[in-house]
Amino acid sequence: MSQQGEKPAAHEDDWWRKLYDETAPDTGPSSAPDSLDDRFDSVSDTVSEAVEPESEREPEPLPEVRPDPRTAWDPYREQAPPSEEPARKPEPERKPESEREPEPVPVATQAAVPGPRNTVFPAPWEAPAGPPGPRTFAVPKPPEPEPPPAPLTPPAAGPVTAPDPVALHELPPDWAASDAPADGGGGARPLVGHLGDRPPTYEAEPAALPAATSENLDALVPDTVLDGARYGTYTLRAASVRGDSARFRGEPRRDALLTARFGAAESALVLVAVARGGEGAHLAAADACRWIGGAVARSHARLSEDIRAGRRADLKSGLHRLTDRTYGKLRARAAELGLEPGEYTTSLRCLLLSADPDCRTRVFFGVGSGGLFRLRDGLWQDLEPVIPEQAASGVSEEGPDGDRLTMDLQITTPPSPYSDGPAPPPAELFRFRASVARPGDTLLLCSNGFAEPMRGEPELPDELAERWGPPGPPGLPAFLADTQLRIKGYADDRTCAAVWEA
Repeated sequence: MSQQGEKPAAHEDDWWRKLYDETAPDTGPSSAPDSLDDRFDSVSDTVSEAVEPESEREPEPLPEVRPDPRTAWDPYREQAPPSEEPARKPEPERKPESEREPEPVPVATQAAVPGPRNTVFPAPWEAPAGPPGPRTFAVPKPPEPEPPPAPLTPPAAGPVTAPDPVALHELPPDWAASDAPADGGGGARPLVGHLGDRPPTYEAEPAALPAATSENLDALVPDTVLDGARYGTYTLRAASVRGDSARFRGEPRRDALLTARFGAAESALVLVAVARGGEGAHLAAADACRWIGGAVARSHARLSEDIRAGRRADLKSGLHRLTDRTYGKLRARAAELGLEPGEYTTSLRCLLLSADPDCRTRVFFGVGSGGLFRLRDGLWQDLEPVIPEQAASGVSEEGPDGDRLTMDLQITTPPSPYSDGPAPPPAELFRFRASVARPGDTLLLCSNGFAEPMRGEPELPDELAERWGPPGPPGLPAFLADTQLRIKGYADDRTCAAVWEA
Protein backbone atom coordinates (compact mmCIF):
# COMPACT_ATOMS: atom_id res chain seq x y z
CA MET A 1 0.00 0.00 0.00
CA SER A 2 1.00 3.58 -0.48
CA GLN A 3 1.48 6.12 2.27
CA GLN A 4 -2.09 7.38 1.77
CA GLY A 5 -3.46 3.87 2.29
CA GLU A 6 -4.34 3.27 -1.31
CA LYS A 7 -3.76 0.04 -3.06
CA PRO A 8 -1.26 0.49 -5.84
CA ALA A 9 -2.26 -0.38 -9.32
CA ALA A 10 -1.12 -3.70 -10.76
CA HIS A 11 0.80 -2.26 -13.66
CA GLU A 12 2.73 0.02 -11.31
CA ASP A 13 3.88 -2.98 -9.23
CA ASP A 14 4.92 -4.82 -12.38
CA TRP A 15 6.93 -1.84 -13.53
CA TRP A 16 8.63 -1.54 -10.15
CA ARG A 17 9.52 -5.26 -9.94
CA LYS A 18 10.68 -5.29 -13.54
CA LEU A 19 13.07 -2.42 -12.93
CA TYR A 20 14.36 -3.03 -9.42
CA ASP A 21 13.66 -6.73 -8.67
CA GLU A 22 16.80 -8.00 -6.92
CA THR A 23 16.00 -11.65 -7.75
CA ALA A 24 16.35 -11.13 -11.47
CA PRO A 25 19.60 -12.55 -12.86
CA ASP A 26 22.29 -10.21 -14.11
CA THR A 27 22.44 -9.66 -17.82
CA GLY A 28 26.14 -10.29 -17.94
CA PRO A 29 28.77 -8.71 -20.09
CA SER A 30 27.87 -7.30 -23.45
CA SER A 31 29.83 -6.16 -26.49
CA ALA A 32 27.72 -3.01 -26.87
CA PRO A 33 29.23 0.27 -25.63
CA ASP A 34 28.22 0.79 -22.02
CA SER A 35 28.30 4.46 -21.06
CA LEU A 36 26.24 6.73 -18.84
CA ASP A 37 24.41 8.16 -21.84
CA ASP A 38 23.61 4.70 -23.18
CA ARG A 39 22.15 3.59 -19.86
CA PHE A 40 20.09 6.76 -19.56
CA ASP A 41 18.61 6.20 -23.04
CA SER A 42 17.81 2.61 -22.18
CA VAL A 43 16.01 3.55 -18.99
CA SER A 44 14.04 6.26 -20.76
CA ASP A 45 12.83 3.88 -23.45
CA THR A 46 11.82 1.31 -20.86
CA VAL A 47 9.82 3.84 -18.77
CA SER A 48 8.03 5.19 -21.82
CA GLU A 49 6.94 1.73 -22.97
CA ALA A 50 5.68 0.83 -19.53
CA VAL A 51 3.65 4.02 -18.90
CA GLU A 52 1.89 4.43 -22.25
CA PRO A 53 1.51 2.14 -25.18
CA GLU A 54 3.18 3.32 -28.31
CA SER A 55 -0.03 3.15 -30.32
CA GLU A 56 -1.70 5.74 -28.09
CA ARG A 57 1.15 8.24 -28.14
CA GLU A 58 0.68 11.60 -29.80
CA PRO A 59 3.40 12.85 -32.09
CA GLU A 60 5.75 15.15 -30.31
CA PRO A 61 5.68 18.76 -31.64
CA LEU A 62 8.78 20.32 -33.02
CA PRO A 63 10.70 22.41 -30.44
CA GLU A 64 9.75 26.09 -30.50
CA VAL A 65 12.56 28.29 -31.70
CA ARG A 66 12.61 31.59 -29.84
CA PRO A 67 14.38 34.51 -31.51
CA ASP A 68 17.43 35.93 -29.94
CA PRO A 69 16.34 38.99 -27.93
CA ARG A 70 19.47 40.83 -29.06
CA THR A 71 18.35 40.65 -32.69
CA ALA A 72 14.61 41.09 -32.22
CA TRP A 73 14.90 44.92 -32.61
CA ASP A 74 16.86 44.78 -35.87
CA PRO A 75 14.39 44.39 -38.76
CA TYR A 76 17.21 44.05 -41.28
CA ARG A 77 19.11 41.21 -39.50
CA GLU A 78 18.83 37.87 -41.25
CA GLN A 79 17.20 35.18 -39.10
CA ALA A 80 18.31 31.56 -39.24
CA PRO A 81 15.57 29.11 -40.26
CA PRO A 82 13.94 27.26 -37.37
CA SER A 83 15.27 23.92 -38.52
CA GLU A 84 18.88 25.08 -38.56
CA GLU A 85 20.82 25.85 -35.44
CA PRO A 86 23.55 28.46 -35.87
CA ALA A 87 26.96 27.09 -35.29
CA ARG A 88 28.68 28.15 -32.14
CA LYS A 89 31.82 30.19 -32.50
CA PRO A 90 34.81 29.10 -30.50
CA GLU A 91 35.22 31.19 -27.43
CA PRO A 92 38.37 33.26 -27.48
CA GLU A 93 41.02 32.83 -24.87
CA ARG A 94 40.02 34.82 -21.82
CA LYS A 95 42.56 37.21 -20.40
CA PRO A 96 42.83 38.37 -16.81
CA GLU A 97 40.37 41.09 -15.94
CA SER A 98 43.16 43.63 -15.36
CA GLU A 99 44.45 43.17 -18.94
CA ARG A 100 41.05 43.29 -20.66
CA GLU A 101 40.19 46.18 -22.98
CA PRO A 102 36.62 47.44 -23.33
CA GLU A 103 35.09 45.81 -26.32
CA PRO A 104 33.51 48.26 -28.82
CA VAL A 105 29.82 47.68 -29.35
CA PRO A 106 28.54 48.13 -32.93
CA VAL A 107 26.02 50.87 -33.51
CA ALA A 108 23.50 48.42 -34.91
CA THR A 109 23.69 46.40 -31.70
CA GLN A 110 23.20 49.49 -29.58
CA ALA A 111 20.08 50.42 -31.48
CA ALA A 112 18.73 46.86 -31.23
CA VAL A 113 19.05 46.50 -27.45
CA PRO A 114 15.75 47.35 -25.77
CA GLY A 115 15.77 50.11 -23.18
CA PRO A 116 16.74 53.80 -23.35
CA ARG A 117 17.50 54.75 -26.93
CA ASN A 118 20.81 56.53 -27.46
CA THR A 119 20.88 56.66 -31.25
CA VAL A 120 22.24 59.99 -32.51
CA PHE A 121 19.91 61.66 -35.00
CA PRO A 122 20.87 64.73 -37.08
CA ALA A 123 19.58 68.12 -35.92
CA PRO A 124 16.70 69.70 -37.90
CA TRP A 125 19.04 72.32 -39.34
CA GLU A 126 21.64 69.77 -40.49
CA ALA A 127 21.54 68.20 -43.91
CA PRO A 128 20.41 64.54 -43.85
CA ALA A 129 23.01 61.89 -44.52
CA GLY A 130 23.01 59.97 -47.74
CA PRO A 131 22.38 61.03 -51.32
CA PRO A 132 20.22 64.15 -51.63
CA GLY A 133 16.65 63.54 -52.60
CA PRO A 134 14.31 65.70 -54.67
CA ARG A 135 13.67 69.15 -53.15
CA THR A 136 10.12 70.41 -52.86
CA PHE A 137 8.82 73.90 -52.18
CA ALA A 138 5.44 75.21 -51.04
CA VAL A 139 3.53 76.55 -53.99
CA PRO A 140 0.40 78.68 -53.50
CA LYS A 141 -2.70 76.85 -54.39
CA PRO A 142 -3.94 77.99 -57.78
CA PRO A 143 -7.37 79.56 -57.79
CA GLU A 144 -10.11 77.18 -58.53
CA PRO A 145 -11.59 77.71 -61.96
CA GLU A 146 -15.02 79.19 -61.99
CA PRO A 147 -17.69 76.67 -62.89
CA PRO A 148 -19.00 77.16 -66.40
CA PRO A 149 -22.35 78.88 -66.60
CA ALA A 150 -25.29 76.62 -66.76
CA PRO A 151 -26.59 76.05 -70.26
CA LEU A 152 -29.43 78.25 -71.22
CA THR A 153 -32.59 76.25 -71.38
CA PRO A 154 -35.68 77.95 -72.68
CA PRO A 155 -38.55 78.03 -70.25
CA ALA A 156 -41.82 76.45 -70.98
CA ALA A 157 -43.08 79.65 -72.48
CA GLY A 158 -41.60 83.03 -73.28
CA PRO A 159 -38.29 84.28 -74.78
CA VAL A 160 -34.83 83.04 -73.71
CA THR A 161 -33.04 85.46 -71.28
CA ALA A 162 -29.27 85.56 -70.77
CA PRO A 163 -27.69 86.25 -67.31
CA ASP A 164 -26.66 89.82 -66.49
CA PRO A 165 -22.92 90.16 -67.37
CA VAL A 166 -22.44 92.77 -64.64
CA ALA A 167 -23.50 90.31 -61.95
CA LEU A 168 -20.80 87.86 -63.06
CA HIS A 169 -17.99 90.37 -62.38
CA GLU A 170 -19.03 91.87 -59.06
CA LEU A 171 -16.16 92.38 -56.61
CA PRO A 172 -16.27 90.33 -53.41
CA PRO A 173 -17.12 92.27 -50.25
CA ASP A 174 -13.55 92.19 -48.91
CA TRP A 175 -12.18 93.66 -52.16
CA ALA A 176 -14.70 96.44 -52.09
CA ALA A 177 -13.78 97.24 -48.49
CA SER A 178 -10.06 97.33 -49.30
CA ASP A 179 -10.74 99.95 -51.97
CA ALA A 180 -12.24 102.34 -49.40
CA PRO A 181 -10.67 105.83 -49.17
CA ALA A 182 -8.08 106.54 -46.51
CA ASP A 183 -10.12 109.31 -44.87
CA GLY A 184 -13.04 107.01 -44.10
CA GLY A 185 -15.43 108.93 -46.34
CA GLY A 186 -17.20 107.90 -49.48
CA GLY A 187 -14.96 109.70 -52.00
CA ALA A 188 -11.61 108.91 -53.57
CA ARG A 189 -8.24 109.30 -51.88
CA PRO A 190 -7.72 112.99 -50.99
CA LEU A 191 -5.26 114.76 -53.28
CA VAL A 192 -3.72 118.23 -53.09
CA GLY A 193 -5.29 120.23 -55.92
CA HIS A 194 -5.01 123.79 -57.14
CA LEU A 195 -7.38 126.59 -58.07
CA GLY A 196 -7.01 128.86 -61.08
CA ASP A 197 -5.91 128.41 -64.65
CA ARG A 198 -2.60 126.69 -63.85
CA PRO A 199 -0.82 125.37 -60.77
CA PRO A 200 1.81 127.39 -58.89
CA THR A 201 5.46 127.20 -59.86
CA TYR A 202 6.56 125.29 -56.76
CA GLU A 203 5.95 121.61 -56.23
CA ALA A 204 3.00 120.44 -54.19
CA GLU A 205 5.07 118.18 -51.90
CA PRO A 206 8.06 118.92 -49.62
CA ALA A 207 11.41 119.11 -51.38
CA ALA A 208 14.24 120.33 -49.09
CA LEU A 209 14.64 120.03 -45.32
CA PRO A 210 15.99 122.89 -43.20
CA ALA A 211 19.71 122.78 -42.48
CA ALA A 212 20.58 121.18 -39.14
CA THR A 213 23.66 121.01 -36.91
CA SER A 214 24.41 119.42 -33.58
CA GLU A 215 23.62 122.74 -31.85
CA ASN A 216 20.24 123.59 -33.44
CA LEU A 217 18.36 120.30 -33.19
CA ASP A 218 15.97 121.84 -30.66
CA ALA A 219 15.05 124.48 -33.22
CA LEU A 220 13.79 122.00 -35.83
CA VAL A 221 10.04 121.85 -36.47
CA PRO A 222 8.17 119.30 -38.61
CA ASP A 223 6.83 120.18 -42.03
CA THR A 224 3.20 119.42 -41.10
CA VAL A 225 1.13 119.21 -37.92
CA LEU A 226 -2.35 117.65 -37.94
CA ASP A 227 -4.79 117.23 -35.06
CA GLY A 228 -8.47 116.84 -34.26
CA ALA A 229 -10.98 116.19 -31.48
CA ARG A 230 -14.71 116.06 -30.68
CA TYR A 231 -16.33 117.47 -27.51
CA GLY A 232 -19.84 118.51 -26.63
CA THR A 233 -21.63 119.49 -29.84
CA TYR A 234 -18.62 120.40 -31.97
CA THR A 235 -15.86 118.68 -33.97
CA LEU A 236 -12.40 120.22 -34.23
CA ARG A 237 -9.89 119.93 -37.07
CA ALA A 238 -6.51 121.73 -37.02
CA ALA A 239 -3.50 121.74 -39.36
CA SER A 240 -0.27 123.66 -39.91
CA VAL A 241 1.63 123.20 -43.17
CA ARG A 242 4.90 124.66 -44.40
CA GLY A 243 4.42 126.86 -47.43
CA ASP A 244 5.53 125.98 -50.96
CA SER A 245 8.27 128.61 -50.90
CA ALA A 246 9.75 127.36 -47.62
CA ARG A 247 9.56 123.76 -48.83
CA PHE A 248 11.51 124.64 -51.96
CA ARG A 249 14.19 126.70 -50.20
CA GLY A 250 14.59 124.40 -47.20
CA GLU A 251 13.40 127.00 -44.67
CA PRO A 252 11.65 126.08 -41.40
CA ARG A 253 7.93 126.49 -40.87
CA ARG A 254 7.33 129.84 -39.18
CA ASP A 255 3.74 129.10 -38.16
CA ALA A 256 3.04 127.33 -34.86
CA LEU A 257 -0.06 125.42 -33.73
CA LEU A 258 -1.12 124.29 -30.26
CA THR A 259 -4.20 122.22 -29.40
CA ALA A 260 -4.67 121.34 -25.73
CA ARG A 261 -7.39 120.27 -23.29
CA PHE A 262 -7.42 121.33 -19.65
CA GLY A 263 -9.74 119.71 -17.10
CA ALA A 264 -12.20 116.87 -17.56
CA ALA A 265 -15.88 116.17 -18.15
CA GLU A 266 -18.19 119.13 -18.72
CA SER A 267 -15.82 121.62 -17.12
CA ALA A 268 -13.01 120.81 -19.58
CA LEU A 269 -11.65 123.66 -21.67
CA VAL A 270 -10.06 123.29 -25.14
CA LEU A 271 -7.49 125.82 -26.33
CA VAL A 272 -6.40 126.31 -29.97
CA ALA A 273 -3.49 128.73 -30.45
CA VAL A 274 -2.13 129.85 -33.85
CA ALA A 275 1.03 131.98 -34.02
CA ARG A 276 3.18 133.41 -36.81
CA GLY A 277 6.83 134.31 -36.15
CA GLY A 278 8.93 136.86 -37.98
CA GLU A 279 11.67 136.05 -40.45
CA GLY A 280 14.45 134.15 -38.71
CA ALA A 281 12.38 133.93 -35.50
CA HIS A 282 10.17 130.87 -36.01
CA LEU A 283 10.86 129.84 -32.40
CA ALA A 284 9.05 132.98 -31.19
CA ALA A 285 5.78 131.52 -32.49
CA ALA A 286 6.37 128.27 -30.62
CA ASP A 287 7.27 130.18 -27.44
CA ALA A 288 4.11 132.29 -27.66
CA CYS A 289 1.88 129.20 -28.05
CA ARG A 290 3.60 127.43 -25.16
CA TRP A 291 3.42 130.43 -22.80
CA ILE A 292 -0.22 131.29 -23.52
CA GLY A 293 -1.03 127.60 -23.07
CA GLY A 294 0.61 127.57 -19.65
CA ALA A 295 -1.27 130.72 -18.60
CA VAL A 296 -4.63 129.27 -19.67
CA ALA A 297 -3.84 125.98 -17.95
CA ARG A 298 -3.27 127.71 -14.61
CA SER A 299 -6.59 129.60 -14.91
CA HIS A 300 -8.70 127.07 -16.82
CA ALA A 301 -11.18 126.43 -14.00
CA ARG A 302 -12.13 130.10 -13.69
CA LEU A 303 -12.14 130.60 -17.49
CA SER A 304 -14.39 127.57 -18.03
CA GLU A 305 -16.83 128.84 -15.40
CA ASP A 306 -16.94 132.33 -16.97
CA ILE A 307 -17.55 130.93 -20.46
CA ARG A 308 -20.40 128.69 -19.31
CA ALA A 309 -21.94 131.57 -17.35
CA GLY A 310 -21.50 134.05 -20.23
CA ARG A 311 -19.38 136.60 -18.28
CA ARG A 312 -17.92 138.40 -21.28
CA ALA A 313 -16.45 141.35 -19.37
CA ASP A 314 -14.57 139.10 -16.98
CA LEU A 315 -13.31 136.98 -19.85
CA LYS A 316 -12.10 140.00 -21.82
CA SER A 317 -10.13 141.50 -18.95
CA GLY A 318 -8.68 138.19 -17.79
CA LEU A 319 -7.54 137.09 -21.25
CA HIS A 320 -6.14 140.55 -21.87
CA ARG A 321 -3.80 140.17 -18.88
CA LEU A 322 -2.74 136.66 -19.92
CA THR A 323 -1.88 137.86 -23.43
CA ASP A 324 0.04 140.86 -22.07
CA ARG A 325 2.17 138.60 -19.86
CA THR A 326 2.92 136.35 -22.83
CA TYR A 327 4.23 139.26 -24.89
CA GLY A 328 6.22 140.47 -21.92
CA LYS A 329 8.01 137.10 -21.87
CA LEU A 330 8.70 137.43 -25.59
CA ARG A 331 10.40 140.80 -25.05
CA ALA A 332 12.43 139.36 -22.19
CA ARG A 333 13.46 136.44 -24.35
CA ALA A 334 14.58 138.82 -27.09
CA ALA A 335 16.78 140.62 -24.58
CA GLU A 336 18.39 137.33 -23.55
CA LEU A 337 19.20 136.61 -27.19
CA GLY A 338 20.56 140.10 -27.78
CA LEU A 339 17.77 141.00 -30.21
CA GLU A 340 15.45 143.94 -30.54
CA PRO A 341 11.88 143.33 -29.32
CA GLY A 342 10.58 143.60 -32.88
CA GLU A 343 12.99 140.89 -34.05
CA TYR A 344 11.58 138.29 -31.70
CA THR A 345 7.83 138.76 -31.80
CA THR A 346 4.81 137.02 -33.29
CA SER A 347 1.12 137.31 -34.00
CA LEU A 348 -1.08 135.20 -31.71
CA ARG A 349 -4.71 134.19 -32.19
CA CYS A 350 -6.59 131.77 -29.93
CA LEU A 351 -9.93 130.00 -29.51
CA LEU A 352 -11.45 128.81 -26.22
CA LEU A 353 -14.08 126.05 -26.50
CA SER A 354 -16.07 124.56 -23.64
CA ALA A 355 -16.68 120.81 -23.51
CA ASP A 356 -20.14 121.34 -21.99
CA PRO A 357 -22.80 120.22 -24.54
CA ASP A 358 -25.15 122.93 -23.24
CA CYS A 359 -22.61 125.73 -23.83
CA ARG A 360 -22.27 127.08 -27.38
CA THR A 361 -20.23 130.19 -26.54
CA ARG A 362 -17.02 130.35 -28.58
CA VAL A 363 -14.37 132.83 -27.41
CA PHE A 364 -11.72 134.34 -29.67
CA PHE A 365 -8.82 136.53 -28.51
CA GLY A 366 -5.40 137.47 -29.80
CA VAL A 367 -2.95 140.01 -31.17
CA GLY A 368 -1.66 140.57 -34.69
CA SER A 369 -2.70 139.62 -38.21
CA GLY A 370 -4.72 136.60 -39.21
CA GLY A 371 -8.32 135.73 -39.89
CA LEU A 372 -11.55 134.70 -38.19
CA PHE A 373 -14.36 133.49 -40.48
CA ARG A 374 -17.70 131.75 -40.08
CA LEU A 375 -19.57 129.61 -42.60
CA ARG A 376 -23.31 129.94 -42.03
CA ASP A 377 -26.06 128.90 -44.44
CA GLY A 378 -23.52 128.33 -47.20
CA LEU A 379 -21.94 131.82 -46.96
CA TRP A 380 -18.69 132.96 -45.38
CA GLN A 381 -18.69 135.85 -42.91
CA ASP A 382 -15.55 137.78 -41.95
CA LEU A 383 -15.81 138.20 -38.18
CA GLU A 384 -12.79 140.48 -37.94
CA PRO A 385 -13.88 143.91 -39.21
CA VAL A 386 -11.41 146.58 -40.16
CA ILE A 387 -10.47 148.77 -37.18
CA PRO A 388 -10.96 152.50 -37.92
CA GLU A 389 -7.96 154.74 -37.44
CA GLN A 390 -9.79 157.06 -35.02
CA ALA A 391 -10.76 154.22 -32.73
CA ALA A 392 -10.13 155.16 -29.11
CA SER A 393 -9.17 153.03 -26.20
CA GLY A 394 -11.84 150.71 -24.86
CA VAL A 395 -14.17 150.94 -27.89
CA SER A 396 -16.81 148.23 -27.95
CA GLU A 397 -18.84 147.40 -31.02
CA GLU A 398 -22.01 145.31 -31.15
CA GLY A 399 -22.13 142.83 -33.98
CA PRO A 400 -24.96 140.79 -35.44
CA ASP A 401 -26.58 138.19 -33.19
CA GLY A 402 -25.18 139.87 -30.10
CA ASP A 403 -21.55 139.22 -31.07
CA ARG A 404 -19.14 141.64 -29.47
CA LEU A 405 -15.73 142.90 -30.66
CA THR A 406 -13.63 144.57 -27.99
CA MET A 407 -10.43 146.50 -28.70
CA ASP A 408 -7.87 147.80 -26.28
CA LEU A 409 -5.03 149.93 -27.61
CA GLN A 410 -3.12 150.28 -24.33
CA ILE A 411 -1.47 146.98 -23.53
CA THR A 412 1.06 147.89 -20.87
CA THR A 413 4.64 147.21 -21.83
CA PRO A 414 7.57 147.02 -19.39
CA PRO A 415 10.44 149.48 -19.83
CA SER A 416 13.28 148.57 -22.10
CA PRO A 417 15.90 146.30 -20.47
CA TYR A 418 18.51 148.81 -21.62
CA SER A 419 18.54 152.17 -19.75
CA ASP A 420 19.70 154.09 -22.80
CA GLY A 421 18.00 151.89 -25.39
CA PRO A 422 15.32 152.86 -27.87
CA ALA A 423 11.74 153.45 -26.87
CA PRO A 424 9.50 150.40 -26.71
CA PRO A 425 7.48 149.61 -29.86
CA PRO A 426 3.89 150.80 -30.05
CA ALA A 427 1.31 148.64 -28.36
CA GLU A 428 -0.45 145.95 -30.42
CA LEU A 429 -4.21 145.73 -30.74
CA PHE A 430 -5.85 143.19 -28.48
CA ARG A 431 -8.89 141.58 -30.06
CA PHE A 432 -11.64 139.77 -28.20
CA ARG A 433 -14.88 138.28 -29.46
CA ALA A 434 -17.41 135.97 -27.85
CA SER A 435 -20.08 134.59 -30.17
CA VAL A 436 -22.88 132.06 -29.85
CA ALA A 437 -22.71 129.22 -32.36
CA ARG A 438 -25.70 127.75 -34.19
CA PRO A 439 -26.15 124.16 -35.38
CA GLY A 440 -24.58 123.83 -38.81
CA ASP A 441 -22.04 126.66 -38.34
CA THR A 442 -18.35 126.26 -39.18
CA LEU A 443 -15.92 128.61 -37.41
CA LEU A 444 -12.48 129.11 -39.00
CA LEU A 445 -9.43 130.56 -37.22
CA CYS A 446 -6.31 130.93 -39.38
CA SER A 447 -2.93 132.58 -39.74
CA ASN A 448 -2.23 135.33 -42.26
CA GLY A 449 -0.99 132.82 -44.84
CA PHE A 450 -4.50 131.34 -45.07
CA ALA A 451 -6.47 134.53 -44.38
CA GLU A 452 -5.00 136.40 -47.39
CA PRO A 453 -6.27 133.97 -50.07
CA MET A 454 -9.59 133.68 -48.21
CA ARG A 455 -10.03 137.45 -48.64
CA GLY A 456 -8.28 137.90 -52.00
CA GLU A 457 -9.33 134.86 -54.05
CA PRO A 458 -13.09 134.16 -54.20
CA GLU A 459 -12.47 130.68 -55.56
CA LEU A 460 -10.99 129.45 -52.26
CA PRO A 461 -13.94 130.32 -49.97
CA ASP A 462 -16.38 129.03 -52.59
CA GLU A 463 -14.56 125.70 -52.82
CA LEU A 464 -14.29 125.35 -49.05
CA ALA A 465 -17.98 126.20 -48.61
CA GLU A 466 -18.83 123.27 -50.85
CA ARG A 467 -16.39 120.90 -49.16
CA TRP A 468 -17.10 121.89 -45.55
CA GLY A 469 -20.86 122.16 -45.73
CA PRO A 470 -23.23 119.24 -45.25
CA PRO A 471 -22.99 116.35 -44.49
CA GLY A 472 -20.38 117.30 -41.85
CA PRO A 473 -16.67 117.65 -41.04
CA PRO A 474 -14.14 115.80 -43.19
CA GLY A 475 -11.63 113.29 -41.88
CA LEU A 476 -8.13 114.36 -40.98
CA PRO A 477 -6.52 113.41 -44.34
CA ALA A 478 -9.25 115.18 -46.31
CA PHE A 479 -9.04 118.28 -44.09
CA LEU A 480 -5.28 118.43 -44.63
CA ALA A 481 -5.77 118.27 -48.39
CA ASP A 482 -8.41 121.03 -48.19
CA THR A 483 -6.08 123.38 -46.34
CA GLN A 484 -3.42 122.89 -49.04
CA LEU A 485 -5.56 123.99 -51.99
CA ARG A 486 -2.90 125.83 -53.96
CA ILE A 487 -3.35 129.20 -55.62
CA LYS A 488 -0.70 130.88 -57.70
CA GLY A 489 0.84 133.78 -55.84
CA TYR A 490 0.18 132.42 -52.31
CA ALA A 491 3.14 130.32 -51.15
CA ASP A 492 3.28 131.15 -47.42
CA ASP A 493 2.73 128.81 -44.47
CA ARG A 494 -0.86 127.85 -43.83
CA THR A 495 -2.25 127.22 -40.36
CA CYS A 496 -5.95 126.97 -39.52
CA ALA A 497 -8.42 125.43 -37.11
CA ALA A 498 -12.06 124.76 -38.02
CA VAL A 499 -14.94 123.96 -35.66
CA TRP A 500 -18.08 122.21 -36.97
CA GLU A 501 -21.25 122.64 -34.90
CA ALA A 502 -23.67 119.71 -34.72
